[in-house]
Amino acid sequence: MAQRQLKLGAFMRPVSLHTGAWRYPGAWPDANFNFAHIKQMAQKLEAGKFDAFFMADHLAVLNMPTNALKRSHTVTSFEPFTLLSALAGATERIGLIATGSTTFDAPYHVARRFASLDHISGGRAGWNIVTTSNPDAALNFGLDDHMEHAERYKRAREFFDVVTGLWDSFADDAFPRDVEQGLYFDPARMHVLDHKGKYLKVRGPLNIARPVQGWPVIVQAGASDDGRQLAAETAEAVFTGGSPLPDSQKLYADIKGRMEKVGRNPDHCKILPGAMVFVGDSIEEAKEKRARLDGLVHYDSGIASLSIALGTDASGFDPDGQLPPIPESNASKTSRQRIVDVAARDKLTVRQLAQRVGAFSGLAFMGPPKLIADQMEEWLMSRGCDGFNIMFPYLPEGLDDFVDRVIPELQKRGIFRKEYEGRTLRENLGLPRPKNRFFES
Repeated sequence: MAQRQLKLGAFMRPVSLHTGAWRYPGAWPDANFNFAHIKQMAQKLEAGKFDAFFMADHLAVLNMPTNALKRSHTVTSFEPFTLLSALAGATERIGLIATGSTTFDAPYHVARRFASLDHISGGRAGWNIVTTSNPDAALNFGLDDHMEHAERYKRAREFFDVVTGLWDSFADDAFPRDVEQGLYFDPARMHVLDHKGKYLKVRGPLNIARPVQGWPVIVQAGASDDGRQLAAETAEAVFTGGSPLPDSQKLYADIKGRMEKVGRNPDHCKILPGAMVFVGDSIEEAKEKRARLDGLVHYDSGIASLSIALGTDASGFDPDGQLPPIPESNASKTSRQRIVDVAARDKLTVRQLAQRVGAFSGLAFMGPPKLIADQMEEWLMSRGCDGFNIMFPYLPEGLDDFVDRVIPELQKRGIFRKEYEGRTLRENLGLPRPKNRFFES
């Protein structure tokens, strides 16, 4: 049996998730909004044979106090499709994945944008389906309240059906472009969706030929019960939070098992936990790098990040006391519970918890390249993952460290490619091209 191979995405927002990243010595403070820097990073990732550049997105700015906002490097960032379309022209093989909200966007817009990106990039687009957990985003779309959690996922399931149906509007051979007969397309090879559902009403067809990949790769990130079921039914890659290996193995088995129950091949979905990587010549040096970075997170930023993660205002909590009981909210249930569990497990004060959340509270690999490769190999072989969504602590050094030092170690073990398998994201991830539901060929 062929040896299992790691799949690697790069989690870019469009740069580091870490609140202190822009302040780290040698970092590019403006990297989040500097196209020349981002292009250089995308090309470096491609040189390292990464599967995909994943751009997270957020739809609200005023979701934290001004004292925290003024310290955030994510307050200004590019619109995903504009950026990824530009990166498509600057790269050749790396996948380009963007977030598209099923709560605050229209399926026709989403289908059209991703189909365009797939054609422009030659088949390298991926759609990260999100229901948008931030309730402040609702205020930017004419709404006073955020849609209830379970309802958001029901809408997302219907939204997926509509978007993929629109991508199937035309058969692959619908455009003969016969100059002699003056026949540009064959109407018999066009399907009008005419969808009328509980949440959506869309006539169609899409005014774009079927994407190069059939469908852009479908990505999902929720880990709640609703999120897992949506992933099992729709996703081809799942970005998960960085839980310890035993918990990740359970999540891996659960999603793969749900896929089997709905008649899907479990190998047709790649589970990719998010992992921040600190590379050093020793464990001690890597830990020193992390401590230095974490020390750049101001308490104002930390308590704001904690409030967002918990879905409730934490600014009034006693900084030196324990975390009080947290009420239910419409924010992400998975991230909230993970933070509550960490606080209880490590007996952290609110101040300590805010520092950790404001820095990074998920899975982290630290040490020399060989040790990091050992840990990644263990996760892969023990079915804790199919790869990782790598987060870089600071840019460009963190990215360079990983590509120049860790990638060669993974390649030496035979668990990561030396060359891309194909030209499309699906080919590189080992995913089949979906059949058109309305046309046999």
